[in-house]
Amino acid sequence: MRRGVRTADDLLTLLDGLFARKADWWDSFYADRERPVPFFVAKPDENLVSYVERGLVTPGRVLDVGCGPGRNAIYLAREGFQVDAVDISATAIAWAVERGGDLVRFRHGDAFSAEGSYDLIYDSGCFHHLAPHRRISYLALLERCLVPGGHFALTCFTAEEGTAAPDLELYAQANLNGGVGYDPDDLRGIFQDLAEVELRRMHEVPPDSPAFGKSFLWTALFRKA
Repeated sequence: MRRGVRTADDLLTLLDGLFARKADWWDSFYADRERPVPFFVAKPDENLVSYVERGLVTPGRVLDVGCGPGRNAIYLAREGFQVDAVDISATAIAWAVERGGDLVRFRHGDAFSAEGSYDLIYDSGCFHHLAPHRRISYLALLERCLVPGGHFALTCFTAEEGTAAPDLELYAQANLNGGVGYDPDDLRGIFQDLAEVELRRMHEVPPDSPAFGKSFLWTALFRKA
């Protein structure tokens, strides 16, 4: 069937086909655990630790979107949160289960299909790998699953680390160039229906720190009215 677009979901799926990084690519990415990838460490994000220690987020139900090997999900569970964590890569989920499967409900699948009510939705490094059209699905997830008064927390590429190409150019190239870079006004515009609590660069931390921190990432905390 050559003319299969009838719905908005059909169009989103069609546009997905322009970009190459699908589940099998991520499975290959996570297969070599010895690769020098900064976020393969078993440490939580420094901003997340800060939110918990300052009481900006308090124990409740959490959805970790694009959880990878589970470092942030496991930290939150140890801090008394009830955590569901999802990733498109079965290889990443298997690694996460090895690290802390008795603490977190890990699930292999598409985060956009998540259901339930959450006090915190956390994303460390998933959002900047989404094509622009999938921001629509992402905002729908937040609207559907984040409870009133709940928090959404994000870490994503700055424009220096990710591509600064405009959205339209990404489609012309059919390539996200390793990830989309954002600036603060981009994030404030995309998440304008949420109240900003804090938006800053992630703090660079030394290798022996108990937390993960790289200054090429933005960290943001928003609250749903």
